[in-house]
Amino acid sequence: MPELAILYEHPLWFEPLFAALDAHGIDHVRIPVGDHAFDPAASPPPAPVIFNRVAMSSFLREPEHPLYYSMALLDHWRGQGATILNGPEVMAVDSNKARQLSLLQRLGLATPRTRVVHRAADLPRAAEEIGYPLLVKANVGGSGAGIMRFDSEAELAAVVAAGEAPNSVDRVLLVQEAIPARDGVIWRIETLGGRFLYAIKVDGAGQFDLCPADACDDDRGTPIAMTAFEPPAEIVAGAERVANAMGMDVGGVEVMVDERDGTAKFYDINALSNFVARPTEVLGWDPHDRLVAWLKDRIAEAQA
Repeated sequence: MPELAILYEHPLWFEPLFAALDAHGIDHVRIPVGDHAFDPAASPPPAPVIFNRVAMSSFLREPEHPLYYSMALLDHWRGQGATILNGPEVMAVDSNKARQLSLLQRLGLATPRTRVVHRAADLPRAAEEIGYPLLVKANVGGSGAGIMRFDSEAELAAVVAAGEAPNSVDRVLLVQEAIPARDGVIWRIETLGGRFLYAIKVDGAGQFDLCPADACDDDRGTPIAMTAFEPPAEIVAGAERVANAMGMDVGGVEVMVDERDGTAKFYDINALSNFVARPTEVLGWDPHDRLVAWLKDRIAEAQA
């Protein structure tokens, strides 16, 4: 049996991870989730340690997406004794922006003012409580999917009346204040094993389809500008609290500094970290090496 299994959906995003595993001599199996099926009365784990890399944005690529299937599969394998990294409880929060915001609030972290609804008809009423400009977001997102900005009541009313408001695969929508981000950047704080790994500033806070990895740059023409930096200690501590509270083994937390008052607003959690594009250029080192070293420790623990 291999030491490690990687459950994944995107065919390109994890080539750097696979290359790093090969380079470090880790015996692993790669399991595409697309055509996978399992028997609840059998189907033993393919390895003692299973690393979940299924993207929340998978519903954009496959109408019959694997999000909820993957949660059931990972829970099944865990029930049979496997160690699951970024398991079903992590996916349950990763795929639910409303739950993310509730978690962030419970941890005492500032977030954008938000209302959560489950009917498009209720968007205008929720918007009255938030004020304009605002964003309407799909609760299940990925790569900025299902986000629209509205600057007036009339704009939102027209979209709702036309049946063109954002949709979410779970029928939940968020109405959220539009944060004017200082310097037009977002901060992406990456964690590994509940500890700070690195942070980058990403240009383009007014855009919605931001993704730091190579595969997300392909159709843009101009790559997104990304810069490594050392975030304030309280931001690092906040990101680590988030990772530990939700049991996220590997993942990023996104923050914007509100230009109006300088408050750092935590607004998104992303448990699918395929790391920054061109890491040696941006960071001066490759985080895959540290990820693989961490995976070796998890394998040793499972074998002990």
